[in-house]
Amino acid sequence: MVEENQTLLIEFVLTGLTDRPELQVPLFLVFLITHLITMVGNLGLIVLIWKDPHLHTPMYLFLSSLAFSDACTSSSVTPKMLVNFLYQNHKTSLVECFTQFYFFGSSATTECFLLSVMAYDRYVAICNPLLYPVVMSNSLCTQFICVSYFVGFLHSAMHVGLLVRLTFCSSNTIHFFYCEILQLYKISCIDTTLNILLVFIFSAFIQVCTFMTIIISYSYVLFVVLKKKSEKGRSKAFSTCSAHLLSVSLFYGTLFLMYVRPSSGPTEEQDKMYSLFYTIIIPLLNPFIYSLRNKEVMAALRRLGKK
Repeated sequence: MVEENQTLLIEFVLTGLTDRPELQVPLFLVFLITHLITMVGNLGLIVLIWKDPHLHTPMYLFLSSLAFSDACTSSSVTPKMLVNFLYQNHKTSLVECFTQFYFFGSSATTECFLLSVMAYDRYVAICNPLLYPVVMSNSLCTQFICVSYFVGFLHSAMHVGLLVRLTFCSSNTIHFFYCEILQLYKISCIDTTLNILLVFIFSAFIQVCTFMTIIISYSYVLFVVLKKKSEKGRSKAFSTCSAHLLSVSLFYGTLFLMYVRPSSGPTEEQDKMYSLFYTIIIPLLNPFIYSLRNKEVMAALRRLGKK
């Protein structure tokens, strides 16, 4: 009987953010607007960087790649959530579920590496400005971006490969708004100790290594900036780095709380809040964090508006 149940269970049910009927339509409208703004903001930033020759520099090449990663993260989660707000049938097939996690996982991992590469770029630009055009060549920047995406795809593929070996016979209900990997482990009817251990090890390794790269890079940057005699030079350097540090703080803070913490940590509702941050809120905020205080981006927008 158990074997039969294991083979028949080929779909899951996502409970979503809330089961209160009166909140479904308002939440649909809120997240629809959020998703539209996210896509317009990120894709618009990519187009702006692509069209304006003044922004064809390593920093903006990395920023456009980050914007694309954010657009992928939001698109992997939000559309399915919007559909579930309007329909009572929250079923999703096993293939759809694993595919959703794959694209989300690869985008999140890629973002970790892109943020660390962007920190290294600022380190070279501020600490070794004369060597910057040589060190941060276009070919090296392209390699950094390709490696970031490749590692993201590979890391996510490894966890999906381990998911495929699991069977789900005790329950097909995922108490979440998307196919989050730890929630999938909870409903597996075979031992997932190895899977959970690997998620913790790889998440800790990737997040700690990339985060330490960012911290070390900005420690050097801070040391050099504080030595500058010019108030204008210090202000420009801090302005350049502050947006990146804000984005890093939001992104890594929620990821650490979600994947690199003791098992007796936050409740299920808190997990949903953390997940909302790095799947929906951060992709929404990033294009504005990097654009509104960036004089070069605002100047590019004005030039585009005059054409």
